[in-house]
Amino acid sequence: MEYKKTDQKEENYPPELRRYLGAEAPSRIQVTGNSDLLQRKPLALFSSIKCPGSLILKTYDLAQRLRGDRVPVIGGFHSPMEKECLLLLLRGSQPVIVSPNRTLSGMRLPAEWKKPISEDRLLIVSPFDEKLRRGTVQTALYRNKFVAALADRIFITYASPNSKTEAFCRQVVEWGKKVYTFEENKNLLKLGAQPYHL
Repeated sequence: MEYKKTDQKEENYPPELRRYLGAEAPSRIQVTGNSDLLQRKPLALFSSIKCPGSLILKTYDLAQRLRGDRVPVIGGFHSPMEKECLLLLLRGSQPVIVSPNRTLSGMRLPAEWKKPISEDRLLIVSPFDEKLRRGTVQTALYRNKFVAALADRIFITYASPNSKTEAFCRQVVEWGKKVYTFEENKNLLKLGAQPYHL
């Protein structure tokens, strides 16, 4: 896959990364696809690996609504629920931004990504350098912060109490980002997330 690198000193480096990540902002990012999509105020979508059945159905409904309203969506799309949402979103016509948990160097473009890339409605962006061919738990956590920094708003479908996703939600709320969740996630509402009703 061909990609471009953008250094922190370049004009088109997203300023949100320095604003929210500070010293942790990547020195350069890798992108392939339509980099103008970063200007479209995307909604970030996150879900814990385990998600209750009732929220799985609500998340499908949410993804359908986002697709129908052509809302730009960004995410790592790593957990099973996130992967299902990505497949659904790619079949729509709205912009999608994917941030894999690895470098773009040597990465093969999945078949279902080729059409959206050719239509200029898919961007793939990574904060990692060429050495990181396989992600870890730590790089996934960093990638999630990277995605949240780029997003205009954040939706967390589910975070179990005392989980890494809950801690992530707390941090993002402290940044001052708008965070939404389903009303069943009382623990996230206590942290400052706002309830979302379908």
